[in-house]
Amino acid sequence: MRGNRFVVLGLGLLVLSGCSAAPKGQAPPPQIPRITAPTSASRTPVMVDRALPDDCELVVTADAMNQALGQELPGEPKLIIGIPEPGIGRAGKIDCYYGIPPGKALQEAAITIGLSSYVDELSARTRISESIEAERKDGAVVKEVDVGKQKGAMVSGKDQRLLIGSLGKSTFVVRARPGVVPDDKLPGILATLAQQSMTPPV
Repeated sequence: MRGNRFVVLGLGLLVLSGCSAAPKGQAPPPQIPRITAPTSASRTPVMVDRALPDDCELVVTADAMNQALGQELPGEPKLIIGIPEPGIGRAGKIDCYYGIPPGKALQEAAITIGLSSYVDELSARTRISESIEAERKDGAVVKEVDVGKQKGAMVSGKDQRLLIGSLGKSTFVVRARPGVVPDDKLPGILATLAQQSMTPPV
């Protein structure tokens, strides 16, 4: 009985020894790369015919405004909600005032951004065209500028600088009080602010 047990054990050792020895010169198995799927798709903000926001921080944040201007504006943005004007097809309007000096009126704001919604695209385009024509008659210089992938009109008048345009049923107006930023930089800055005002947060 002992002899049989010894023989079986010995054979087991021989078999194990044979299996553990790898042939010489055999390459290790290839490593399979591990691919991790992204958790969420990336989204690039774009200008859209947006619904009117109810907060200036959803138009242009105070931090984004300061960054665009290269200076920190005083105070907090002030929101004014306008009323519909059926006669011109306007369904709603908001104005955001940035950089109001302490103790001063809204009209003293450094930057004002106005967004309006209209009943249709024609009404929005008509309103912008009429505004541009009125500024020209008042002696302003009007120049077409890029606003993201859209177009806008840079209006330089005696007492104000503004950029206006439309997208779908919405219009945007960005005004700068004279002296806030140099005139040569103003078109680019106002275009940046106009683009942000028509780009909802993601």
